[in-house]
Amino acid sequence: MSFPVQGKTAIVTGAGSGINLSFAKQLLENGCNVLIADLGLRPEAQALVDQYASNAPRAIFQKTDVTVWKQLEQMFEVAEKELGEIDIVCPGAGVYEPHWSNFWRPPGSAPSRDAPDSDRYALIDINLTHPIRTTQLAVSYFLRHGTDSTRQKAIVHISSIAGQNPSLAAPIYSATKHAISGFVRSLAKLDSRCGIRVTAVAPGVIKTPLWTDHPEKLKMVDGGKDGKDAWVTADEVATVMLALVQQDRVSEVIGDKEAKEGGTVYPVSGGTVLEVSKTVRSVLPYNDPGPGTRPGNTASTTASVENEVWELLSTSGWGA
Repeated sequence: MSFPVQGKTAIVTGAGSGINLSFAKQLLENGCNVLIADLGLRPEAQALVDQYASNAPRAIFQKTDVTVWKQLEQMFEVAEKELGEIDIVCPGAGVYEPHWSNFWRPPGSAPSRDAPDSDRYALIDINLTHPIRTTQLAVSYFLRHGTDSTRQKAIVHISSIAGQNPSLAAPIYSATKHAISGFVRSLAKLDSRCGIRVTAVAPGVIKTPLWTDHPEKLKMVDGGKDGKDAWVTADEVATVMLALVQQDRVSEVIGDKEAKEGGTVYPVSGGTVLEVSKTVRSVLPYNDPGPGTRPGNTASTTASVENEVWELLSTSGWGA
């Protein structure tokens, strides 16, 4: 069933930059109100909020630390008060194994902000606990306000091709994305029973500040003019996310060849995870071939970061 976003209201975490900012922008361009929940706004995000500050559709910014559950609750309260009933939730905020929460730089080491006595990793709180808790809050909210065939709701997550691949360089990040894919699939039946559609995208290597602002990560990608690797843009990912929410453009976004395969994979049902690279396909729960080496899926100089791992492990007393 078609689910146009015009006149609807969305919450998007992590929309101060990157994929989530592109998604918020596309929602607004299609007439959807958006609450942007993030710690801060990059200049381009602030410009978007300013552009849609007054007239419908509206954009508002709610400063939010997604690791604090009370602040997650507050973003629902503010969104409903300022923008009306909530229809779409994207718990998109995430980080890519930064040095301050990193398996190879354990709690107590100089770069780490994870204290040895805190009993938690910030990376897991941001990438996994926050989307799980936000989904709980969204489902609770949607059920309280009622859903039916004409009032469907949508939750769209961001997984990654790291949810299919092993990654020595980023094992915690990879684990969180494996978990997101499994979590989304586990909620598939909410679609038919409750009218709550839960989906995810699994992007490849995306040209966002998550990469471009971090030279220690950029050296994994040979993405220059004549490089071996290709970037996927945030707008490309956001277009697929919008199609998953609106439900009526999935075949168009994916392309004619895949769309002609019939209804076994498309249109995308609740709980499906889509891989996003220069091509888009459905990721199967069993015996999936994996992301492969299509453009946008490769980081051909990852060995440079893996070499750092071996150097760290050769340090006397690593992890002690």
